[in-house]
Amino acid sequence: MVQEYINQLRQELRTGNALEHSYRPALKNFIESIESNVRAVNEPSRSEHGAPDFIFLNKTNVNLILGYAETKDINIDLDQIEKSEQLKRYLGYSNLILTNYLEFRFFKNGEKYQAIT
Repeated sequence: MVQEYINQLRQELRTGNALEHSYRPALKNFIESIESNVRAVNEPSRSEHGAPDFIFLNKTNVNLILGYAETKDINIDLDQIEKSEQLKRYLGYSNLILTNYLEFRFFKNGEKYQAIT
């Protein structure tokens, strides 16, 4: 699963024309492959703290929101993003992932609790 995800990222990156949105299908596929009961929705409707790039829903009960994700381009430094007003709003969500597709930072109730690269 992980290797397939990385291969999909590489394919997009090699085009020389990929931007932040280009990698979203790979992320959607990856998330849904590692957790079979999650439906990842790209570009969900605006919600109480803004419009993050993904919402994660329970596949069997789509009214149950599992979390949100904000994506940035693959070369973006997430330390700078963590200081942004946008992310401060998004930290109002109980479960949030901030990612540049290679690094994943996990937040619960506004507090970062894990980072994986």
